[in-house]
Amino acid sequence: MTLNSIGLDTTKSKEVAKDLNHLLANFQIYYQNLRGIHWNIKGKRFFDLHVKFEELYTDANTKVDEIAERILTLGETPYHTFEDYAAHGQVPVGKNISQDEKAVSLIVESLTELLKIERDILEKSDDVNDEGTNSMMSDFITEQEKTVWMMKAWLS
Repeated sequence: MTLNSIGLDTTKSKEVAKDLNHLLANFQIYYQNLRGIHWNIKGKRFFDLHVKFEELYTDANTKVDEIAERILTLGETPYHTFEDYAAHGQVPVGKNISQDEKAVSLIVESLTELLKIERDILEKSDDVNDEGTNSMMSDFITEQEKTVWMMKAWLS
């Protein structure tokens, strides 16, 4: 077994990095969705939602950077083109969404997909003793579960 510079099995780290790139692509789509609904939201709830969507896209932007840096830490190259994001994305793409409930539903649907990917990475990173990735996924999951709960409560 060959170890990388942080003491993890090189082959297993490549697999985790591949999964992180898949997450990165999906997070980039989620981020862009948030930007779009932030810009395009209309209606009586505009002021509250505009601010909330900015909070969410700022957080997503930070997470995109953290994911890319983790991929680099594992010795691989993060995706960085729209072509890569589109080819590996499964988060729904929101286009021209300006209605509040559709926007919040898109967030819930997107986070649900991200959580599936993150749970898979959490399991795999645990199996290969990759505590850095494991900790990151655990933190992401905890935060996003709360956001899903809050958005669903808003939709009720």
